[in-house]
Amino acid sequence: MLITILATAVVLGVLIFVHELGHFLTAKAVDIEVPRFSIGFGPRVIGFRRGETEYVLSLLPLGGYVKMAGMEEMEMIEGPEGAPAQPAGEPSRGPGPRDFESKSLPARTLVISAGVLMNLAFAFVVFSAIGLIWGVPTPWEPVIGAVTEDLLPEGATELARVPRGARVTAVNDETVDDFEDIRLALTMSGAGPATIHFAGAPPIAIDVPSNDSARASLVASLEPVSEVDPVLDQILEGSPAETAGLQTGDRVLRAAGDTVASWQVFVAIVEARPGTPVPLVVERDGERVDLTVTPETRTLADGHAYGRIGAAVASGLAVPRDRVGPISAVIYGAQETWQWVELTVEFLIGMFSGRHSVRNVGGPILIGQLSGQLARAGLESFLNWMGLLSVNLAILNLLPIPVLDGGQLVFLGVEAVRGRGLSIQQRIRLSQIGFVLILAIMAFAIGNDILRWIGL
Repeated sequence: MLITILATAVVLGVLIFVHELGHFLTAKAVDIEVPRFSIGFGPRVIGFRRGETEYVLSLLPLGGYVKMAGMEEMEMIEGPEGAPAQPAGEPSRGPGPRDFESKSLPARTLVISAGVLMNLAFAFVVFSAIGLIWGVPTPWEPVIGAVTEDLLPEGATELARVPRGARVTAVNDETVDDFEDIRLALTMSGAGPATIHFAGAPPIAIDVPSNDSARASLVASLEPVSEVDPVLDQILEGSPAETAGLQTGDRVLRAAGDTVASWQVFVAIVEARPGTPVPLVVERDGERVDLTVTPETRTLADGHAYGRIGAAVASGLAVPRDRVGPISAVIYGAQETWQWVELTVEFLIGMFSGRHSVRNVGGPILIGQLSGQLARAGLESFLNWMGLLSVNLAILNLLPIPVLDGGQLVFLGVEAVRGRGLSIQQRIRLSQIGFVLILAIMAFAIGNDILRWIGL
């Protein structure tokens, strides 16, 4: 739990800080007065003042803002002490040369866009660093190495009959070039019928579930071809493997008369023989040992039977990588950033058009859960997650909702067309509506998180 809390704080804190830092530095660069830099919304919790700017941590840590002089519409999210009351009898503050509204339209557009640009730049740097330090992932061929029947959701059990080595050519009408394309196509596919096409074999029709967990299970059930060594690391108590005398550390050499070159080959042999004795030859402490294991029979909803022995190997799929220099790492960073931009935009379009379920929308609870899991998985996975979230934050901030950057850019676009901007009263009214809308979206996302957490 502590790791999850710390990981969530790091992820949200860093990404919000990076975004607001973009606004702050650009505002200073064009000589706009910045009274407040806040991580979080609402009342001030702690903070300090340096120069003209107060740097604060506010009560609701689900965002942040940079208040610039002359932007009265920001007072509604600051909290009651964020905008001091005008002393009685004193004249109201007039527009100043360092106010946001006093700057040129291009300068204001740059300031509003800077948060999004900073988040994209952060993602680019993170992905480039991953490529330079850990290497650039080499895509797997779109070839099925294994199908884990236990993970197949209802409506997709036909995939259990796909043989090892089957090459996928397309999912629905989308051609796939590598295994990641298969996963992405299934993840982004609308709920309902989908068709997976194979080279030299008839296509298979499945139903893609609308439930997030079931869809993730479907994607996880398909594995690329992997050469993981068939060395047993775990034997379940009371399992057929234990009954047969298998031990951790055993290397499976032969099964049912066939040479076992990898763990996936062994699994395929076991799955094909439910309830049937399978003679084994294993290597144990440098010696060969003959054993016989009888896989227990498991049955899918459509009647398909497969075997399991209750054993597992030490490691899962290792992503193949190419060691590259700085230039190739930078190219990889740019490609990875652009890919996530495209996928995020495609998801938003699909959600508004009805092709994607709104149940896929996640909130802070989901972010926290995944942050904790990926922090435990290692620094590379955690950084990759931060890069992905940074791209998401950038694109979501471009939605044309007042109080978001996209809404502010709409205000500036109206000014560019009309030759004059909206009045302060109009901007405040629209910002109030936008703020309520953001709260409603956040409540919906948290509701999705809770339903997902309890398995609905």
